[in-house]
Amino acid sequence: MRFDEGAGLDTSEVDDLRGGGGGIGSRVALGGGGLGVVGVIIYFVLSQIGGVSPSGVGGLGELGSGEQVSNGSLAQECRTGADANSNHDCAIVAIVNSIQDYWSDQFARSGRTYRAAQTNFFSGGVRTGCGSATSDVGPFYCPADSEVYIDLSFYDELRTRFGAEGGTFAEAYVLAHEYGHHVQNQLGTSRRVGNETGPTSGSVRLELQADCYAGVWANHATTTPSSTGRPLISEITQDDIDRALDTASRIGDDYIQSHLGGGQVDESQFSHGTSAQRERWFTTGLQTGDPARCDTFGTNNLG
Repeated sequence: MRFDEGAGLDTSEVDDLRGGGGGIGSRVALGGGGLGVVGVIIYFVLSQIGGVSPSGVGGLGELGSGEQVSNGSLAQECRTGADANSNHDCAIVAIVNSIQDYWSDQFARSGRTYRAAQTNFFSGGVRTGCGSATSDVGPFYCPADSEVYIDLSFYDELRTRFGAEGGTFAEAYVLAHEYGHHVQNQLGTSRRVGNETGPTSGSVRLELQADCYAGVWANHATTTPSSTGRPLISEITQDDIDRALDTASRIGDDYIQSHLGGGQVDESQFSHGTSAQRERWFTTGLQTGDPARCDTFGTNNLG
């Protein structure tokens, strides 16, 4: 994955909360609250093997003195696509810009107005409109404040704990999934889903649709112009796509439960879909480039 070196970056879409006094408190409200690429799966698995306390779910908790937004470094370091090609933080800024540029254009084409969402970098823990969260939850979207939250160390976890191949485009898939939840929130889809789990639950359908929306963005990523008129992303290779699919396969309910949770798969706890389903719906979006093909709520065949 490469960025157009002459395209401009907009760091105003990212708030850097790292090093601002956060800590580990109780958990963000999951399901209909915080919506993440792994979210409640990680909680379920870690609670089974003693990694977290079940009493933490859903509480507001305390995270110390609160985070301070400090975007000076991002603004200085992340100016163009050339910076995105050499600096990881800047690459994430560029990805956020590209995703939001696409959805802004797509909403406009359908007569709607897209409301941009902030992405927040945090470390360890963070206080959100959905409650307090630790990094264990993974990247997530909070409908209550319409913002995305990510501890960038999660990308290291994907490689070390999950065994994913990784790479910039695989990381982009994760962020595009979270922005898929932002799209669902704006369209009212999220309100159709509660905290239920299971292989055909609304939670699974919501997550698979977010995967499909991520694929839709990827289909248009190299042709969507930024505010400066130039697409931020100049190249996505087949290797990039393969790495994103590899990531999708590592964060299915069945894979995480069987490989990180002691080998037992409990379908009643499914909340995000199987590995095969996640690959299928990301591919559907990628191949069609059409959000209308992402109707996971209108099919009896989730894959």
